[in-house]
Amino acid sequence: MASKTELPLNTLQPYTSVILIVLAALLLGFTNGPWYFAAGLLPALVSFFGTRELLGKVRKANEQKSFLDEQLIQSQKLAAIGELSSGIAHEINNPLAIIGQESEWGIHLLQSDELRDFKQVNDLTDSLREITRQVKRCKEITHRLLNFARKMETLLQRVDVNRLIEDMTKWVERETKQHNINIVRRFQKDLPPVVTDAPLLRQVILNLLANAAYAIQKDGAITLTTCLADHGQVEIIVTDTGSGISKENLGKIFNPFFTTKPPGKGTGLGLSICHRIIDKLGGHISVTSELGHGTTFTIRLPQKGEV
Repeated sequence: MASKTELPLNTLQPYTSVILIVLAALLLGFTNGPWYFAAGLLPALVSFFGTRELLGKVRKANEQKSFLDEQLIQSQKLAAIGELSSGIAHEINNPLAIIGQESEWGIHLLQSDELRDFKQVNDLTDSLREITRQVKRCKEITHRLLNFARKMETLLQRVDVNRLIEDMTKWVERETKQHNINIVRRFQKDLPPVVTDAPLLRQVILNLLANAAYAIQKDGAITLTTCLADHGQVEIIVTDTGSGISKENLGKIFNPFFTTKPPGKGTGLGLSICHRIIDKLGGHISVTSELGHGTTFTIRLPQKGEV
C-alpha cells in the first residue's frame, strides 16, 4: 500500500528523463569527482525547468479547451431550445388572443346598464381585468420567445464601445440614483473601436445593468470596466455589489427560463438572449459570483467583428 507522501506515477512520468540524468550525474560524481557531478547536473536542471514550462502550457491549453467545449455545448443547447420555443410560442399566441378578447368583452358587458346594479359586478370586473393583465404578460413572454428563436441579422459597423456603454448607463442612472446605487466608470481612454452590431450590444449592456441594479436593490455600486484584452479583443466587465449567485445556480444562469427572481418579476430569458447575442457577434460572455458578495459578467468581443 502506497504511503501518503508518495507521488503518483503520472506525476513523476514527465520527469523520467530528469531523474535518469540526476542518477547518471551521481554516478559520475562518485567515480570521477564532484566536478563531473556538477557538469552532469546542469542538463538535469535545464530538462527539469523545460519540462515544467511545457507541462504548464499543456495544462493551460487543456483548461482553454474545456472552456471552449462548455461554450459550444451552451450555444448548441440555446439553439435547440430556440427552435422548440418558436413552435410553442406560435401555438400559445392564438388561445391567448382569444382569452384576452373575451375578457375585454366581459368587462364591456359588465359596464352596461342591465348589469350595473349586479352586486358582484365590481368583483367580476376586477377579476376580468386581472385576467387581461396576465394575458398581456403571457403575450410578452411569447414575443420574447419568438425574438429568442428568430434569426438575428447583424449590421456591422465601427462602434465606440465606451460611448455606447455611457449612453446605456445614462439611461438607467436616473433610477439607480433614487436607490442610492452608484455607477462607477473605469473606461480605457484609448480603447480602439469594435466592428460589431451596436443595437444588439446595447441590448446586452442594458440587460446586464438592469440585472445588476435588481441584485443590489439599494445602497451599492455597479462598476463598468472596458479594456483591451489579449489577442486584440475588447473586454467589457460589469460588476455589482449585489446579493450574488449560489454555486448550484451559477451553471444555469444562461439557461432559458432560469431565473432567481420571484414569480412575476422575470421571464428567465434575458441572460440567455444576451449569451446568444454575444455568441452571434463572435465573442463570449462569462460570469463569476459568490453568494452575498456580488456578481461579475465579462464580455469579450473581437475588434474585427468576424461574425
